[in-house]
Amino acid sequence: MRASTVVILLALGLATGCASRAAKPDSREESNPSPSSPGVTRREQMPRSYVGEGLASFYGPGLHGRPTASGERFNQNELTAAHRKERFGACLRVVNMENGRSVQVRVNDRGPYVDGRIIDVSKAAASKLGMLDKGVVRVRLYRCKDAVSEIPRAMWAAPV
Repeated sequence: MRASTVVILLALGLATGCASRAAKPDSREESNPSPSSPGVTRREQMPRSYVGEGLASFYGPGLHGRPTASGERFNQNELTAAHRKERFGACLRVVNMENGRSVQVRVNDRGPYVDGRIIDVSKAAASKLGMLDKGVVRVRLYRCKDAVSEIPRAMWAAPV
């Protein structure tokens, strides 16, 4: 039994050693892709307002009414979002790449804290994007034309 197993393993090893290798792609085809062919959009071809692309998720019921990183209370019925780097009050346009729907949200929290995700949107924003059933979708982020969206004045008012 042991000898036959050794013979079979040796035969398999020799057979895989003699197998042909995959051919390398022609370098001329890679260097000049045709402009009409579908592919990845280069960063320099994107508009200046482009922020990024990745997975978006939503958060809501469990955190409703709790304070966000900006200090305001989280309201799942407002069009708000959590982003790692964008400043608080920044307006972002989130475009669902699966169905083309978009929504403008105001950044008022930090997150998401899950690897591979680019933004967490409120439940209201998720509803407008059509992602409530799916939970996680691929999106593109753009800065809104307005530099900063309206932030409640009470957030910035100094005590007198």
